[in-house]
Parts: sequence; C-alpha cells; structure tokens
Amino acid sequence: MKIPFLLPILAVAGLLFAIYNVIQGSQPLPIAPAVAEPASAPFQTFIAGSGIIEAKSQNIAIGSPLSRLVSQVNVKVGDKISAGAVLFRLDDRDAVAELAMRQADLQKAQADAEVANVSLADAKSLNDLAVAVTDSRAISGEELLKRRNALAVARARLASALAFVQQAEAGLANVKSLLDRLIIRAPINGEVLQVNIRPGEFAAAGTNNTPLLLLGNLDQLHVRVDIDESDIWRFDKNGKAVAYLRGNRDFKAELKLAYVEPFVVPKRSLTGDTTERVDTRVLQALYSFDRRQLTAYVGQQMDVFIETKMLAPVPNNTDGSRL
Repeated sequence: MKIPFLLPILAVAGLLFAIYNVIQGSQPLPIAPAVAEPASAPFQTFIAGSGIIEAKSQNIAIGSPLSRLVSQVNVKVGDKISAGAVLFRLDDRDAVAELAMRQADLQKAQADAEVANVSLADAKSLNDLAVAVTDSRAISGEELLKRRNALAVARARLASALAFVQQAEAGLANVKSLLDRLIIRAPINGEVLQVNIRPGEFAAAGTNNTPLLLLGNLDQLHVRVDIDESDIWRFDKNGKAVAYLRGNRDFKAELKLAYVEPFVVPKRSLTGDTTERVDTRVLQALYSFDRRQLTAYVGQQMDVFIETKMLAPVPNNTDGSRL
C-alpha cells in the first residue's frame, strides 16, 4: 500500500537535492588569504622593479681552457679562497710524459751544442797555427784553405746546435705552460658559491650552461635591479631606494647606488609573475646594502622601490590644449 507513494517522495527528494547543489555551486568561492603580503612602496612616487642579489665582483663562472677529465677538486661550497688558489686540476698524465721527453730533448741539444763548441775551438786552433806559419813553404795554400773552411763549418754547426737548444727550450716552456693551464686557479679573493664537478667527470672547454664552479666576492652584496624601458625616463640616480625580501616584507634594507650599466638590454631575469612582460628591454642599476641589515643570499630575489621626483602638472591654454 506504501509503494505508490515511495516513487513521488524519492522524486521530490531528488529535486530538492538538485536545487540545493545548484544554489551551493552558484555561490562565489571564498578568496584564499595570501601566503605573504606583497611589499608596498614607502614613497609617494616611485619605480618598482625586481632585483636579484649578486656578489660585488659579480658571479664568476669558472670554466676550463681544455676539454679533459677532472682529476682533483680542491675546494667545496662555502670555502673562502685567495686569488691564485687551486680550484681543481685536470688530467695531466700525457702532459707529464711529454714534459719528460722535452727535457730529454733539451739535454741532448745542449750536449750537441757543447760538442759543436769544442769542435769550433779545435778548428780555430788549427787555423790559427796555420796562419801563424811565416814560411810559405812549410804549409800549402790548399791546407790553409781547408782549415779556413773547417773553421767556417764548425761555426755553422755551433749556430745550428744553439738553434736546436732554443727550439728545445721553447718546446719545454710550451709543455710547462700546458701543465700550468691544467691547474685551474681562483682569479680573485672570494667564496665558492657552487661546485658542479667531481673527480672523474669530463670538463668541457668553452661556455657551459651550468658553470663548472661559481665564485664571488661576498664582502659586499649588490642588488641588480631591472628598470623597464618605459620607466627609464623617470629613473633618478639620486633617489632613495629600498629593497624587500621576496616573501616577507618585514625584512628590508636601505640601498645605495653603486653604478648603472648604461646599456639597455633585453630582459633575461624572470620572476614568474603572470603579468610579467618578456618582450621588453631594461636598464640595469646595481645597488649595494649593508649585510647587517638582513640575512640574504646570492641569487635571492628582492622587491625594489626607487623614489622618483614629483612631476609638476602641465598647464593648459584657455582652449584646453597643453602649453
């Protein structure tokens, strides 16, 4: 007797459930709170730009002059090193073997030069004896000519031997230069920021996308700020500047202009913002800051605000056009 009422009840319940879902789905979703509030400019008029922290010396990507296996790595990340310190060594077994061969060549050339020098002295003595004879009947003209020619030949042989000595010395110096190039040294005083090689790995010569080793002078940090080309005309070198750490606006530092690179370049440093333009050119200004104001690391992004001058309004003519 209850079955005829069951289906209408289920239909009404399904309709009510569908209406409820439609009403709930049409309501706007609550906006999630920001993980970190973005930094706000402390100036009334300003230029905003993204900055990346780098070393005072800029980040020096250490490469290899030759394509060889790495035999030894002498530093690790965080080491403070002096200019000329050994960073890593390349495989030098063939160069060491060639060095021994060049040294032997030099010794042989020097010995040949000594023999040629003794032969010259002997030829000169015999020629001097022949010239000293006053009686023309004691020695023939042919013998005099032979001794003179022998002296000239001895001199030529000595010159040739000395040339071979110079050639051997040059070959030895070339191998020593090669051995020195296989030892990669630090160009400046600084700190090791990255080590991307290990003993046994192959170090390719030339420019690498990932540097073999990254070095920088961290005595002073710089912030490289990209100023959009549309804001360059507003940029004031004497304006105050403040940088905030990306992700926490409570950490900030007063900036001091170090220098401006007076060449506008395509924008290469991307922040990942959805509204960011990548088809623009930027002027790069480098600012320094006191490291005691905040803890920051090379490669960290910062939000930078640069104060600009307040522009006076342009007066209009009576007809409404600007002067």
